[in-house]
Amino acid sequence: MRKLAPPALALPMAALSISAVAAGTADSITVVDPYVRMAPPGAMATAAFMVLKNGGGKDAKLVKAENSASKITELHTHLNEGGVMKMRQVPAIDIKANGEAVLHPGGLHVMMIDLKAPLKDGDKVAITLGFDDGSSKQIEAPVRKPMPMAAPMDHSTHKH
Repeated sequence: MRKLAPPALALPMAALSISAVAAGTADSITVVDPYVRMAPPGAMATAAFMVLKNGGGKDAKLVKAENSASKITELHTHLNEGGVMKMRQVPAIDIKANGEAVLHPGGLHVMMIDLKAPLKDGDKVAITLGFDDGSSKQIEAPVRKPMPMAAPMDHSTHKH
């Protein structure tokens, strides 16, 4: 006859098996080149960018993020509405099985709103990424100065 665990042990044992399953999505995601764009002086918001690579065999969804530098964190994208680029909150960011989601300026990103203090180049921001199965992954993203826009090339002296 098989003995069952006493009721006092059954719940913690069940929780262990659930957390092992829940860790699956976060464990299959690799975060490449995360960074936070340094905000201009006086700005109360900025964004974090990265590449999320899914090494697992199932699609994943990033459904939330939290960070140490701002009071509000949202998942966002940019949309072209009638020729005007607008930022919009999204409920999730899809990461295809054995694929990737690229979070970049002008596209998907983690929006950091109501900054607690100004961020300086080289600071590190702790970001927790939350997935649709309840698992999460914590990363550190360095703060970087925005890259300057390349100056347009002068082609007036070229002979075509």
